[in-house]
Amino acid sequence: MKALVTGATGKLGSQVMQSLLKKMPADQLAVSVRNPDKAKDLKEAGVDVRRGDFDEPESLDEAFAGVDRLLIISTDGDNDTRIRQHTNAVEAAARAGVSFIAYTSIGHAESSTMFLAPPHRAAENAIIETGIPHAFLRNNWYLENEVPGIQGAMNGEPWVTAAGNGRAGWALQLDYAEAAAAALAGEGEQQSVYELSGRPHTQDELVSVLGDVLGKELPVQHVDDDEYAEIMKEAGMPEAVVPMLVSIQQGIRSGSLDIESNDFEKLLGRPATPMHDALEHLVRTLPADS
Repeated sequence: MKALVTGATGKLGSQVMQSLLKKMPADQLAVSVRNPDKAKDLKEAGVDVRRGDFDEPESLDEAFAGVDRLLIISTDGDNDTRIRQHTNAVEAAARAGVSFIAYTSIGHAESSTMFLAPPHRAAENAIIETGIPHAFLRNNWYLENEVPGIQGAMNGEPWVTAAGNGRAGWALQLDYAEAAAAALAGEGEQQSVYELSGRPHTQDELVSVLGDVLGKELPVQHVDDDEYAEIMKEAGMPEAVVPMLVSIQQGIRSGSLDIESNDFEKLLGRPATPMHDALEHLVRTLPADS
């Protein structure tokens, strides 16, 4: 069996590979990356490193050749770019005759109102159309996405949010990576859709747990979308990024990430890392003056 991971040098992909190397022999693993030089450590570990670019379908034909099980890690970029790239990858997988596709999607992709959802919905539909057995790994929200707020709180700044009482199922990127590795390796309870979510929390609940970790009471500043946008600009966020940040707050406020699920347990035999432990892990790795 040959299992291949795309985007294996990215933040999520590198953690997926670390987990896979504990589960499978290196000679059964391959990666598809745009720049093989960045995967030297994987090559030295015995992994088959191949060049594959989602914008060059012919490169994917070579990268996916002889692959049985494939993990497509969703790309970055605007929605049109991501839809094109994901479609290229799925079509190449079908041409290569892979027998299984795992894909990193978003929570409730078929109905989500999150601005990030359209590329995931398109990718899932493209995979379904191939008829290839699959697993949609519908990742809720990375706790690492809140690092700027965590750093601010560590430095005495208030936690600013426009998400109201909306809840999100935050989990560590490592949890999502281990779940993806388990799905690709065929471990755990096999199903076609996994709603991978930590226990949902509101922003106030998240900050309360963070306060426990830091040993101090943390103020939460609830604002509307316009105020949030202005505060983000004043904090130095690029103007082009601010609408995306506001959209994330709107998505959480609307309940798009309020998902109760035990699918982590089905793949890992355990739930996502509890919020207190997860925040402790992040705080340990972040300097207070960063």
